Amino acid sequence: MIKSKSKLIWSRLCEARGRYMGELEDVIEQMEVQNQQLQSIMLQKQACMMQEREVENALEELKKVETQEIFKSIGPILVKTGKESITKELEEVREELELKIKTLERQEKRVKEKLREDQEKFQRLVPRTGEGG
Repeated sequence: MIKSKSKLIWSRLCEARGRYMGELEDVIEQMEVQNQQLQSIMLQKQACMMQEREVENALEELKKVETQEIFKSIGPILVKTGKESITKELEEVREELELKIKTLERQEKRVKEKLREDQEKFQRLVPRTGEGG
């Protein structure tokens, strides 16, 4: 009777340990994925911000130009176009980049929040060493 009770207790302890380890592994895996997502989002955001600065610089330079005809680079060739047309095109590109940056910032915020939640969950699952008795 005692032997069967200790086997049952041992079995339940092993089950609980297995569930605990599985949950811990899941949290670690989720945190790794979130870190990768965060890096990707931040790289995309940085690239968009650089493109936005280039567009802003181009628009500033266009303001300085007095002629109404501008040459636009399309691949390896230059094409003559109107100053107003290229200004409008660059402003549209800037607006698209601003929208994309805002979208990436929202994604970044969501991923950071989820990562913070999972870090807290991880801390609850893994007691800190050196604390207590």
